[in-house]
Amino acid sequence: MNTPRIASLVPSATETLVALGLGPWLVARTGFCVHPAAQVAAVPKVGGTKDVNLSKLRRLAPTHVILNVDENRRETADALREFVPELIVTHPCRPQDNLALFEQLRAAFADVPGVNDRAAALSADFQAALTRCRSRPQRAERVLYLIWREPWMTVARDTYIATLLAEAGWQTWPDVVGGEHGAARYPALTGQEHWLADVDRVLLSSEPYRFGPAHLAEAQALCPRARVQLVDGELLSWWGVRSTAGLDYLCQLAADAVP
Repeated sequence: MNTPRIASLVPSATETLVALGLGPWLVARTGFCVHPAAQVAAVPKVGGTKDVNLSKLRRLAPTHVILNVDENRRETADALREFVPELIVTHPCRPQDNLALFEQLRAAFADVPGVNDRAAALSADFQAALTRCRSRPQRAERVLYLIWREPWMTVARDTYIATLLAEAGWQTWPDVVGGEHGAARYPALTGQEHWLADVDRVLLSSEPYRFGPAHLAEAQALCPRARVQLVDGELLSWWGVRSTAGLDYLCQLAADAVP
């Protein structure tokens, strides 16, 4: 293949591309693609995941653009098809989908030296972490994972976050599925739902809303009998290379069981 010029419009993908050794071929990223900081600092920004500056991206002449079904807009993909030779659309919905993701990226850039070996190593590390997580004793808990306030927003059971938490035996509430894409994947709450009284644990994510200590009491009032804690949203929602650390982080949280 000719030397690739890669634009990544997905933070998780940008970090993973660098882990595969493809950092030198990155020509564009979003402003949210901040990891790994040293390697992406000099890569031009082309707006956000939802508001891509298409004119600037066109001038950077990418040969490949990495997209995600949840994070990017369909109309962005349609516009990119007019001037980008290859779009790579990602959509990991479950932790085990990371294995297919690593293969998807490996296949796209297999001619770049070192990519095949690095992809194999990422897959092996992830599989080992998944095995560690599944082999530990599990305690079933009802969990509310909050990503926003005013209104409160959480995750449907078929999202990556919910299926990751299920690896620890945790069942997210409400009992809804959101489908392949769209707002239903992240339902809003009124705060009056009857099942809130039965939640065992409330997780306040650090992203996209930056929950902090000031929000603990407010969340406790929402679920009076639950344990409320702040969690690293990047580790629990980013797929790709970060998924391995995410599984280990989840196991650490689960090991600290509710008395």
